Order: sequence, then C-alpha cells, then structure tokens
Amino acid sequence: MNNLNSILIEGNLVRDPLLRSTQKGTPVCTFTLAANRFYKQDSGFEKEVSFFDVETWAKLAEACSNLGRKGRGVRVVGRLKQERWDGSDGKPHSKVTIVAEHVEFRPDFKKDADEGAELNREANPLPVMAGELEAAAF
Repeated sequence: MNNLNSILIEGNLVRDPLLRSTQKGTPVCTFTLAANRFYKQDSGFEKEVSFFDVETWAKLAEACSNLGRKGRGVRVVGRLKQERWDGSDGKPHSKVTIVAEHVEFRPDFKKDADEGAELNREANPLPVMAGELEAAAF
C-alpha cells in the first residue's frame, strides 16, 4: 500500500525551463520554483523565499518547456521524490525534488501585451494549464 505523498505549491519560475530527453527519447523538463512566504514580525512583515526543483515528463514536459519562462507564475501539483547518493568524499547526500503531475501557468499578460494581443482579464480569468495529455489556454 502506498503512503500519501502529495504536494501543491505556487510560486514563480526562477529561470526558463530546461527541456532534455532521456536515452530512450522521453522528454523531461526541469525548472526551479521560488515560493514566497510573508509573516508578521514586530511592527512589520518579513519575507521568506524557498526554492524548489521540479521535474515533468513526457507531454507535460514539452508543454512546460513551451509555456514557462522566467518570472511566470506557476502552480504545481505532484509528489516528492528523494534521491540519495554517496559523494566522492564518502559522505551521504540527498536531494528532494517535486515530480509534477499537473502544472498551471498564470496568464502572462505582459508577454501578450508585448505581442500586441488584446486580452480582457475579466473575460479570461483562468490560467494556462499544462496537463498530462495536452496543454490548453483557457
């Protein structure tokens, strides 16, 4: 029986996604997500930023590569994967990565305006979504 391993996180892309392929030709896209947390301390607010590595596979990887760009808002639903290895010095290392199963990109109003597209925010409130089977703009 599998234990529950699920994550939902929102943030912004730190850099453009990187698309590559495995030796068997399966597309894999990786990107880093910055998630901000604001909390009250004393008389003001403090900002805490956390960075998370995300990987996507197959058609979702291709869609993320096409739709993602540095600074764009993104929501990721997926699972956590931990990799462990021994370094050249013999010390154990580990890294936790988010394996995305669903990715939603916030509309990129600045890019659309730069390309001359007229976009009504009220008429088009839904994000651009990249799902397992296809990418669609709503």
